[in-house]
Amino acid sequence: MTSLSQQATEAARPGFEPKLVAFVCTWCSYQAADLAGTTRLPYTSNVRIVRVPCTGRLTGEMLLHAFTSGADGVLVAGCHPNDCHYTSGNLSARRRWVTFARLLDFLGIPTERVRFAWVSASEGRKWADLVTATVSELQRLGPFSDYHHLDHASAAL
Repeated sequence: MTSLSQQATEAARPGFEPKLVAFVCTWCSYQAADLAGTTRLPYTSNVRIVRVPCTGRLTGEMLLHAFTSGADGVLVAGCHPNDCHYTSGNLSARRRWVTFARLLDFLGIPTERVRFAWVSASEGRKWADLVTATVSELQRLGPFSDYHHLDHASAAL
């Protein structure tokens, strides 16, 4: 486990590029990412997109797996409330986030390393701004190197 001062030193290291894993709804947020790309909106390329049918299908284990695989942060983006293709999947995801935030706290993962957002298919600019802001925040936080102890924690789930 690295100390906060070690993380700050690593964050100040030139060339640190955070790894962001984004779990996105296939109907809205993925389409927004596609729109941002096809309209050539500039945003950082530090994001790896994992397309899911609905954010309501995400589990804490999936998000922890992103961290144990070396992600510095996770973004969950789904349909706006009342616009879910599956009626209420995005509301289920929001309810799960409350539980997952407690799990993060229990495991010692700062909750600011996970961001939850609503992004519709027509919001390409919002997607680009969200990814850029999230990566900026992760650069400020520095690398997440405490993922080694998460392997044991996720095995207990």
